[in-house]
Amino acid sequence: MGRRRERIYSELAKRCAQFDKKALMETSGITASDLAEVLDIMRSNVSSELNELVREKRVIKFVTRPVLYVPAELIRSQFGDVVREYEVKAASLKELLNQENTHDKNEDPFSHLIGADKSLKNSVKQAKSAIVYPPRGLHTLILGPTGSGKTLFAHMMYNYAQSIGRINEKAPFVDFNCADYYNNPQLLIGQLFGYIKGAFTGAARDQDGIVAKADGGILFLDEIHRLPPEGQEMLFYFMDTGRYSKLGETGNKREAHVLIIGATTADPESALLQTFLRRVPVMINIPNFQSRSISEQIELTKFLLSREAHRTSHKFHVSSDVIKALIGSVTFGNIGQLKSNVQLICAQGFLDSMNNDFVQLDAKMLPAEMQEGLHRISHQPQINQQLNKQLPLFLIVTGSKDPLLTDIDQYEPPFDLYKMISGKYDSLTQEGLSTHDVRKFIAEDIKDQVKKFYQKTAKDMLTAVVDQRILGLSKDLEAICTQVLGEHLSSQFVSLLSVHLSSFLEHPLRKIDCSPDVKQTMFTYAQKDYEAAGNIAKLIDERLHVELPEVEIIYIAFLLGSFVELSQQRNVGIVVAAHGPHTASSMVSVVKELMGDYPIEAVDMPLSLNFGDIFENIIQAVQSVDQGAGVLMMVDMGSLYYFEEKIAHGAKVRVKAIDMVSTPMILDAVKNANYLHMDLKGIVDSLFKLRQTVGMERQTTNSLRQKAILTICTTGSGIAKRIKNIVSMYIRNITDEEISVIPISIEGLYDVAQRMQTKYDIVASIGAKNPKLEGVPYITLSQFVGGEGQEILQSILAGKSLPIKDNPSHVIVKGVCEDSLQDMLMYLNPRRAVAAILEFNDAVEKALHLHFKNATQIRIIMHLAFALEREVAHTPLKYEGELSSEKKQLFHQLEKTLEVLNFKLNIQLSEGEFYYFIDMLIDELGKNVLFARTSQI
Repeated sequence: MGRRRERIYSELAKRCAQFDKKALMETSGITASDLAEVLDIMRSNVSSELNELVREKRVIKFVTRPVLYVPAELIRSQFGDVVREYEVKAASLKELLNQENTHDKNEDPFSHLIGADKSLKNSVKQAKSAIVYPPRGLHTLILGPTGSGKTLFAHMMYNYAQSIGRINEKAPFVDFNCADYYNNPQLLIGQLFGYIKGAFTGAARDQDGIVAKADGGILFLDEIHRLPPEGQEMLFYFMDTGRYSKLGETGNKREAHVLIIGATTADPESALLQTFLRRVPVMINIPNFQSRSISEQIELTKFLLSREAHRTSHKFHVSSDVIKALIGSVTFGNIGQLKSNVQLICAQGFLDSMNNDFVQLDAKMLPAEMQEGLHRISHQPQINQQLNKQLPLFLIVTGSKDPLLTDIDQYEPPFDLYKMISGKYDSLTQEGLSTHDVRKFIAEDIKDQVKKFYQKTAKDMLTAVVDQRILGLSKDLEAICTQVLGEHLSSQFVSLLSVHLSSFLEHPLRKIDCSPDVKQTMFTYAQKDYEAAGNIAKLIDERLHVELPEVEIIYIAFLLGSFVELSQQRNVGIVVAAHGPHTASSMVSVVKELMGDYPIEAVDMPLSLNFGDIFENIIQAVQSVDQGAGVLMMVDMGSLYYFEEKIAHGAKVRVKAIDMVSTPMILDAVKNANYLHMDLKGIVDSLFKLRQTVGMERQTTNSLRQKAILTICTTGSGIAKRIKNIVSMYIRNITDEEISVIPISIEGLYDVAQRMQTKYDIVASIGAKNPKLEGVPYITLSQFVGGEGQEILQSILAGKSLPIKDNPSHVIVKGVCEDSLQDMLMYLNPRRAVAAILEFNDAVEKALHLHFKNATQIRIIMHLAFALEREVAHTPLKYEGELSSEKKQLFHQLEKTLEVLNFKLNIQLSEGEFYYFIDMLIDELGKNVLFARTSQI
């Protein structure tokens, strides 16, 4: 995949480099469809690789219609460091630059704080006085409970100092949490002031401290009460004189001009030295959430909701009960807890409203702890009355994010909830899963992220920032992990675990706020994994005096289990050997171009050489592609075919050989191994069956057992039965042969599947998890729905060409969409709507001379079903996009196809809704493809 990704990046950079500065501002980049057409690569593959480049921070993605991509380096070279994120919600680069410039550098940053003129009025006044006091401001202590916003307030003081010119625009703001080092005073002082070589054990070189880094700016010391007395003494001497020495130095030789802002949750009178407190003339109190007025509590809640709306690019329709519940559920964490609860409820709403134009948040979806918050508010008549006065029954919250209000806090979730949900939701709903089933599969998306994380190279790991304290524990961590993973894998895992633990130590208070049941559903693990995670927690506690919370131990156990599962996944290696100077190399080159990187090697055999001359080359090739699952030898002549055993013995690798190799056969072998997860024997059997199907061999096999297909999901009675109905319909349309479709549950999957194989001739399995039956192809739900799995089934079931009774693709699409829309449509009959839209699809295909894949048809059906619902409810969307001449031409070209919907459903699709449908087609197929078709007609 690496080579394909670089090819895509190179083409993107080349195309974008053709734009001058003005053109770049207007166009903002290139679409995946444009690149797919130029490179002749499937659009979905191009999109996938581009998103990987975004994650690698090499490409910037503008989330608009259509999505645009541009190299990050090009933006930096042309416009400087204007982009803070690599997935940008602005519609264009021009809009982004305008947003950057709209914030007047001289405006009062404190005006952005909710309550600045009310509950925080006195605090803001004190802060401004501290900043402006000559010559360089007054050192300040911010007091307040956890999560009240002390860190944010310190950032606003820094912004204010910049806005009035008290400090330089490029002056540093250095943030340091004293709690991270409170059990090691020597190391803490070394971090503050720096140290010289030999100052303590492990000090191998001179090191500057954060005081030096903050010179000319502001040093924010969070949890300052954790400073030991000697650290406080050194700090107040520095505050008095501006001079300090590194740890291990004699005399105060160094100078720095730094304004100190401290923050503490403790009583300063009892937690800090009086001599230190006398050096801090300004003490600012930040009130807790409950002390804020009701109007401020509402404003804070709405602000946090608007940030989530911004992140999801959706409007939120929020009931007043949800606002009340959120306010009432703040019991210990102040605004930090409120933010965490807002994210939780928004994630739930985002999931439940995935196919809507807005996110619905109402009281029915509240988790237990938030229902308690609503209950708590209802028993406080005075507060409840004020909330009722100030809140409408429903609020519409739109997305906004103030760039001056930073995201720095300890309540950010350890993974992006929205990416996790939306990344899996689309594919799962298209496969026919209900919302309930989708939630169960969210854990699989976490595992996907874990796998990508694990598959990074050793070089990536070395460049990652790993806490030195964790590095010191690596041998002990490896000893614990060896019990679960074994020698080799434990060392590999420890480097990855180190990155995770370092991240935790950086934000030790982070947590996932959800019920134990949800945690258990999301993070599954074996007992031995949990015991190993517990031992890791004990080690961290004993050595670093940091206690890992239970959810972190569960998460580490989950990571261990995922790594074990990942390490057990092995692909079959493939060696292609053929006579001729370039025969094998040519075939393998084509396969790699089409299928991407895969463990496959070519051995070219000049006709003048015999097997003995080339034997060592073959052995080396077999060993190089072996991943532990065996190697498939694909050869052109029988002479090599008969040396299977000798090659296996020489390479000490399990080898199976098949002759009469061809490029289609190699493609099929790679597909079976890489996408269908088949083992060595299964691939060989499949290739023999393929040859039988195309008439290469005339062997016939008779099975006395009933043929069957297994459908697998989380339960044997739910979605698996729905899949069974769809698969049964499909089979009836391609063959008259009697084939049973048997739904089974994931629970006890392997044992049940093995028992089924003794009773039935299992020809394929379809569903959510691979039952790993030897010689049986496994087809994922997305492959089956997308069409790829249908081809595989047809090749398995149809030994000869059979009359097709109906469009088999329509059978799949119908089944999936009818099932998905069953509980979503309020006015339309799903069966009638889907049938009508399928006819409309056919009309559009004929008009454009195109063929839509299953996934495209499903997207069209789901889009139009809700558009038609809006027409029935008299709430159609008004088109707000740009009406180009090409779009207008496409509109007139396809306008007649609307007669199908009018005739079948007696519903007229409005002009605005139809233009949104055209936008969706452009996004799905690419404007070049569509507009080219329009110009040809």
